[in-house]
Amino acid sequence: MKTMTCRQLGGPCDLELSAATADQIIKDQDQHLRQAVKDGDTSHDDARQEMKNRWKHPRQSMEWYSNTKKAFASLPEE
Repeated sequence: MKTMTCRQLGGPCDLELSAATADQIIKDQDQHLRQAVKDGDTSHDDARQEMKNRWKHPRQSMEWYSNTKKAFASLPEE
């Protein structure tokens, strides 16, 4: 397991997310952003919109995805 914060994944807060894979932590971040916005936390609006828009811009999306996977891989195992 490795841990990244919402902020490390492009969000506005320091909530810690833990997962065994980069793909899972990205999914967990997406869920966190969705829930925060649903709960009325406007500080997460921009990050949620960016997450939604990544797939409309494949090159930018792949760059973010690749950078996130590299950052995750560089973290120590817990």
